[in-house]
Amino acid sequence: MHRSALGLFTSLMLAAPALAQEEIPPPVISEFTLDNGLQLVVMPDTRAPIVTHTVWYRVGAADEPPGQSGVAHFLEHLMFRGTETYPAGALDRLVSELGGNMNAFTSWDVTAYFETIPPDALGEIMAIEADRMRNVALPPEIIDAERSVVMEERRQVIESNPDGILAEELAATQFQNHPYGSPVIGWAHEIEELSRDDALSFYNQYYAPNNALVVVAGDVEPEAVRALAEQTYGAVPRGPDLPERVRRQEPPQDTSRTVTLTDPRVALPSFTRGWVVPSYRTGAAGEAEALDVLAGLLSDGTRSILYQKLVVELGIAAQANASYDGAAFDMGTFTLSGAPRPDATLEELIAAISAEIEDIITNGVSQEDVDRVADRFARDTVFQRDDPTHLAMSYGLWLANGGTIEGLNTWPDRIRAVTPQAVQDVAARYLGADNAVTGYLLPPAEEPAP
Repeated sequence: MHRSALGLFTSLMLAAPALAQEEIPPPVISEFTLDNGLQLVVMPDTRAPIVTHTVWYRVGAADEPPGQSGVAHFLEHLMFRGTETYPAGALDRLVSELGGNMNAFTSWDVTAYFETIPPDALGEIMAIEADRMRNVALPPEIIDAERSVVMEERRQVIESNPDGILAEELAATQFQNHPYGSPVIGWAHEIEELSRDDALSFYNQYYAPNNALVVVAGDVEPEAVRALAEQTYGAVPRGPDLPERVRRQEPPQDTSRTVTLTDPRVALPSFTRGWVVPSYRTGAAGEAEALDVLAGLLSDGTRSILYQKLVVELGIAAQANASYDGAAFDMGTFTLSGAPRPDATLEELIAAISAEIEDIITNGVSQEDVDRVADRFARDTVFQRDDPTHLAMSYGLWLANGGTIEGLNTWPDRIRAVTPQAVQDVAARYLGADNAVTGYLLPPAEEPAP
């Protein structure tokens, strides 16, 4: 149950657009920092007797030492092997008996653990998480078994899935120097070599209060949560000071590249085209918001540009999508993808999508369409703010990746401020044909007639 959902929340915040502040105020938030450096954020919501507790470590696959790809995710698995005080299975059993749920995930930038439980169990959950922050038990005999579990997960997620294989190869091609090009789960040949010492070294360096963020949302009082945190996390000693988080950077993206995978498990051809673009943390003012709106204009709902053109008018697309991942600590990505209907060709589909991008670059978009996307974002938020788990996860991801509470709270206003000209500008600046990486996923070619 608690195994990784790789990449589960890499774009969570961006999939959670918010309502304008004048219509729905941001959640009430209390923020504390304990003496050992742990950051604590509490968001009370007393409408239902549940609470979501999340722990975020500011470390992920992009922070791994060379030759140890997958060690962040491997350690995430090992964290469920327990401690001397709370042995393996103790956390699972407690959450199960409470009728709650729990999980964890690793991304390139963060590793997170989370539980949704009744409020009166919060103290015990915090005690368990605080204990395994520095006291995880890793007896040598479990290492091989857990490594085998990870290898099986890789076979299921990547090697038995043509889409997973292509996605892995596309990332490796798109990022020529930055560690975002390595898979979060790790390359198979490097997973096989991961050792107990590798995992412990990573754990000792990064799992500490001064590299952690705890976000609690639900039926709680901030001061009561702070008192629990002082009793549990507050007793964990501060870890070593970490250097500034600086990863290898990309050279200029000035070539187009293609990756082609032909696989007998593929029934219909499809394509994915991606660009390296700024993230919310690295972009100039307004760029990330404009990229978000651009993605929404292209494929958010049945009134979107791609749906109306490719599905309704031309009738050539089985699917066509655009997405922007701007939540990353370093650079983001903008992606187009699609598959043709059986009576159309992949070439026709790609040409039609490229024509729509070129039309935006040349002729721009309308204020009416920009407003429509902003309204769509707002409607989604009405439902998302009813969910304390979503609140805890979206604020946790944003803060763990270097954002601020104010930055997330004011995001709806910034989305509202995006202009048609800003959308046209980012499309022209970043979605060029000469620096895209395109992946083709194809069925085997038909055998020629004898």
